[in-house]
Amino acid sequence: MRNGQGYSEATEQPWIAPVPLSHLSIEVGHFYLNQITNEPERVRSEFRRMVPLVTAFTESARVQFGPNARVSTCYLVDDYFQPESDPLDTLPRLLAAADEAGLVIDYLARESGCAKSSAFVDGVPVGAPIPIAEMVAARIVSEPAPPDNGGRPPTAQSGWLCNGRRSSDHDPTQAMRTRRYRPPEEFGRREHSIFLDVELWSAGLAEGAPVTRWSCAFLAAVWHLLRLGMLRYQGAAIVNPQPRRGEPWPRRWREVPPVVQLNPTAAPFAAYQTLSMLPKRYIGIEHAVRVVLDHLDLDDDLVNIIVAQGAAEDTPVAVSRTIGERQSHLLLDGS
Repeated sequence: MRNGQGYSEATEQPWIAPVPLSHLSIEVGHFYLNQITNEPERVRSEFRRMVPLVTAFTESARVQFGPNARVSTCYLVDDYFQPESDPLDTLPRLLAAADEAGLVIDYLARESGCAKSSAFVDGVPVGAPIPIAEMVAARIVSEPAPPDNGGRPPTAQSGWLCNGRRSSDHDPTQAMRTRRYRPPEEFGRREHSIFLDVELWSAGLAEGAPVTRWSCAFLAAVWHLLRLGMLRYQGAAIVNPQPRRGEPWPRRWREVPPVVQLNPTAAPFAAYQTLSMLPKRYIGIEHAVRVVLDHLDLDDDLVNIIVAQGAAEDTPVAVSRTIGERQSHLLLDGS
């Protein structure tokens, strides 16, 4: 392409599709699938206490972003670790409990859709699944601890990621030498370390073939990236929520779209900011998510697009370039 200053290649600026964004995406709790099936009153009770919380945070978003702030709600089903369950049995129970509690769930998503995601057209999967988890894993950049001797396999081989330097207790280079024990150390710590080592995946076999088993923490990191509009495949949006048309749910999870839009008038699925209202047992998972997000080499062009989208809002939104700063959490007792 020719201009007054010389020549530039048309391919220098890759095409990246923008996605519509809400101001806030609220995740409304999380249950194991057996809880949904066997403890309906517990689910209804938890959803009932979500209702005033959603109202309060929606009002807070209006204060922050203006009276027309866009807020959507979502719920993630953990089908990845319980693939043998039946969506036709589980999903009606879940949605009935939400309806009885007066809680509006705008979007329903599958955790297995954070590992691989098929495109859906009119509710039917088309094409080969997109290896979303592999794409995110390829963007992990580990922090080498100085001095790094390369004695430990990189994250891409080991499946582990930490937020600092590991202890010297099991360092194979120390086998023939006597040295003082060196405790683990968090990079960027204040006075003391909070060291975390996160297992991202493990290797296994399925029908005799090697498979990667993604961890809950890593899939949760992918889930946050999807909610924040931070993933593309060949420039196109990975998630295109499919409208719920009222037909019976399928009997197999892979036939359920990765994200289903339950509320036809809902604000967009992805958002500038996310809020996850979760049981306290997920505090470790969410800490691990932050470690993963802090180690990702995100696409600068995509980050620039979302920053520009925020700046162009009627009430401008200052979008942090640090992805972890766009998350917030409310951890709940007794769920």
